[in-house]
Amino acid sequence: MAGEVYTLLVQVGRKQGDGLPDGATGAALVCYASGRDEAEAVRETVAILKDAGLAPLDVTGYGTLAEREAEGHDIPDEERALMARAADENAVIIAQMEPFFQGCPDAGDDTLH
Repeated sequence: MAGEVYTLLVQVGRKQGDGLPDGATGAALVCYASGRDEAEAVRETVAILKDAGLAPLDVTGYGTLAEREAEGHDIPDEERALMARAADENAVIIAQMEPFFQGCPDAGDDTLH
């Protein structure tokens, strides 16, 4: 095992062939990434997303499982299982992808939907 598993929120922009839906301006991805520290987890995640044809723009770290629990986050069993898989496989797991669309009612541009 490489160390801890970190929860990351990655915003991606558009790039030809990225596989995002027509009309999307980008997307937000929830990832669980293993690493010796959060910086390594971020580097590995960005590299993997670039290799997959995505255009990472920004990464926000939410810490390890223990850090999130200490902050009072409710972490469902499914999420814990994905974190365990990332640790066991020394991998980056993309748990969720939500596209951004411009002009959504009651929200500004690039709002998560």
